This record gives sequence, structure tokens and C-alpha cells, in this order.
Amino acid sequence: MRKMRVLALVLALTMSLTALTACGSSNKGNSGKDNTAANTNKTENSGKSNNNTNSEAKDTITALLPPVSGNFQDMFQQMEKDFNELYPNLTLKIEPASWEDMTQKLDTQVNAGSPPDIAFIGSEGISKYLQQNMLMDITDLATPDMVNDYDKIPLEYMKRADGLYGFPAYMEVHALGGNKEYLEQAGIDWKNVQQNGWTFDEFREAIKKGVVKEGDTTKRYGFVFATAGVTGKDYLNILIKNAGMPAPFTKDLKYALTSKNFLEVLKDVRLMIDDGSMPKELSSVDAGKRWNMFLTGQTMITGKGLATFENNARQNNEKIKANDGSAVSGSIPVEYIVLPVPTFLGEEPISSTVVDGYVTFRGKKEPTDEHKANVVKAAYFLASGKVAAMTNNDLFAAHITKSARDAAASMPIDRNPDNVAAVEKLLSHANPPRPDIPSDLGAKAIKMEDEVIVPKLQALLANEITPEDMYEAVKAAAIKTFGEDGIVKD
Repeated sequence: MRKMRVLALVLALTMSLTALTACGSSNKGNSGKDNTAANTNKTENSGKSNNNTNSEAKDTITALLPPVSGNFQDMFQQMEKDFNELYPNLTLKIEPASWEDMTQKLDTQVNAGSPPDIAFIGSEGISKYLQQNMLMDITDLATPDMVNDYDKIPLEYMKRADGLYGFPAYMEVHALGGNKEYLEQAGIDWKNVQQNGWTFDEFREAIKKGVVKEGDTTKRYGFVFATAGVTGKDYLNILIKNAGMPAPFTKDLKYALTSKNFLEVLKDVRLMIDDGSMPKELSSVDAGKRWNMFLTGQTMITGKGLATFENNARQNNEKIKANDGSAVSGSIPVEYIVLPVPTFLGEEPISSTVVDGYVTFRGKKEPTDEHKANVVKAAYFLASGKVAAMTNNDLFAAHITKSARDAAASMPIDRNPDNVAAVEKLLSHANPPRPDIPSDLGAKAIKMEDEVIVPKLQALLANEITPEDMYEAVKAAAIKTFGEDGIVKD
């Protein structure tokens, strides 16, 4: 019953957002909303500031932020200005980072004991930094107005045990994306797939039909997924959730990736390459190359597919139409279609849900109470109201705060209604948050992923090892890490 209530809450959340937001691509059209968002923030934080005798002391809050959306980093100067206008005694200093060097920059600063006050990271990374004692618990610092601004479920992803370690920016679903024309040429009923899903066997046959060859040369693949660089861990994480492993640990905290189902997924990963439906060079395909291949017609289906890709494809179509040379070289008009990840082994669909956000850090030296309160003000400013509205509209991501929904109400959006319905369907069976997983176990799982799973996956994709080899290596490392009694045996 609890699971059904969680899923019902998620579905209600997404249904309620569709009419208002469904998330668009423009960061213009905000007139009439700026003051509302600012006044909301000022009201929510004024009570906290007035409780501190030094509330007007000068202070600087630092934030390390990647290009969350296409226009996000272009807004940094305005974001800093708006925050200072809201809190004249406070300065928000934003350091930009690329997605590729975000983790390295953050880890370098954390290891030096002087992390930024705020960093934009995935909620799954909280355990890693919590284990290093570098996160700031804001449970008693976040005002009731801040907390109540949020839809309940997204905020749960930023918790571990009884602690809250930041504010989420969005709740996204990792899906696949298809070229509508190619899907229909292959005879794929994509509308049915959007609503009813497909099994791996059905998916395998579909992507075979998407392959186009000229002699021995493959001109178009059925499926391409980015697996190099920062996307190295995405592929398996998305697939295994639909194979009975929605989290690294079961409810009784056994490490899940030693399940026999994990081996079957590894076999299927190799099978799609051996079929010729995916490139043999898949291990070298990074996010940029994956998207380039999709826009230039070299693949029928791409992954991981985010809602923002519909917007990106539409923008490239406009550039092609303008014929001004700004479109991706060699690209063709593409109508982007949201598709679910296939299910494996008769398991129920569990959508890979990502909740990223503004995580609050502390250094080796304990920050003052005043500075802690100021960090919370800055994190909430970034995660709500006008900033969140513009960012999430740019991403086509669902708004998860009332203040962002209010700020976005006047922003024009242009989305394929079939894609909106598809995302709603995916969110209706999103993987639930797991704040019950202890931070030490979560940190060990991340280390397992970085040091064992990702390197072995690269070797599997390159056909250097077999699925059985990878499975045994992961199992051996899991036993060493979690013990014989700490893993799934089935």
C-alpha cells in the first residue's frame, strides 16, 4: 500500500504540472513574475534572518555549477545580481564548470577541505560526500515555507536518514528518444509503446528493423547510447531498474547487482552489439557524439533521452530552416519522440528517475550559524522561483515547487502532447527515493561503480571480456566490499 501511495503521489504531481508548465525552452516572457518570486523568497527567509543578531553582516556564498540547461550558465551574472538585490548584504559567487570536469573540480576542492558552499550534483552522490563529512545538514535551517514550497517526493531524494542536504532542482525521467520518421518506416507503433511499454525481446526486434546498410557499411543504427566519459555509468543504471534492481540495495540492504538478473542484462547489452543494431565502437561514443549521430540520421533511437532533447531537436530544426550555418553539420529535420526503456525478464517497469540539485557543503572548519543560514538562502534561491522556472522550462523538466510553477505560468511552451503523456506515464512508475540506505553503504556502492562496474562495462562493450567475466568480477568485488551475507544470492 505504501508503494502505491508513493506512485500515486508522483502521478498526481506530474498530472498537475502538465497544464501549467510541461516545461518549455524559453527563458523570456517573465514580466510580472519577477517581483512575485522575489517577494516570496524574501518572506520565506526574513524570519530566519531576524533571529540572528548579525543578520546584516556581509557574507559571500560560493557555488560550483555546471551547464544545467542550454541557457543556464548565460544567466549566472543576472542570478548573482538578483540574489544581491534580494539580500543586499550577501554576495553569491558562482564558479562555472563543464559536465566533464564538474566531479574532478568538486573532488579536488573537497579533498583540500575547502569545497564550495553549494554544488549542483545528482542526489545519488550525496552518500559519497556525506561519508567524507563534507556535507551540511540543513534540516533545522530550511524554513517551513521553503520546505512546504516543494512537492513531497522530490525533496525526499535529498535526504539521508534524518538529514536534509540541499534542495532539488528538478525530477527528471531517463528515457529513450526516437526519430518519428524512422520509427514509422520501421513499422513501430510508437504511440502504443509510449503508453504500454515493450519487453527487451520486442525492443531488440524493433531496433533491428531500424538498421540501414549499404553493402557492408552501416549507414544507420537502430540504437545508440552514450557510454564514454561522464555517461559511463548511465547505461546500466537505466537498464537494470527495469530488471528488478531499482536501487543498488534491496529493502533489507543486500547489494543487488549480484542478482542473476544482472548477468542477463549484461548478456543483452552484448547481444544488441552482436546483432549489428548498435555500433561495435559503442564504448567510444560520448554524449556529444551520440546526439550528433541522432541529429544526422545515423540512428533511429538514442539514449539516454531527456525531456530537453525534444527542445534541442526543435531548435536545430529551426536552424536548418534558417539555413544560416548554425545547425549541427550534416543534420536533418528530426521530430523527437519520447520512448520508455524496455523491461527485462518479465519484471515490472521502473523508470530511472533522476533528481539533481543544489547540495550544501561545509569545509573542515565548522561554518558559523550565520553563514549556514545564508547558504540555505542561496541554495533555495537557486532551486525555486524564477531561477528554477527558467532553468526547468529550458530543460522541459517538470517544476517541483509552487514558486517555480507560479513564475513559469506566463512562459510560453511548445511540446508534443504525446511526449508529455509519455513522460507522465514514465513518472507514474518512477523509482522511489531510498533515504534508508546508510551513507556508508551508499558510498561503497558508488566506489564499486566507479572502480569496478564502469571499467568492466567498457571492456564488455569493446568485446574484451564476456558478460560472465564481468558478472563474476562484480560479484567478487561485492563480496569483498559487503561480505558474503551482504549481497543478493538467487
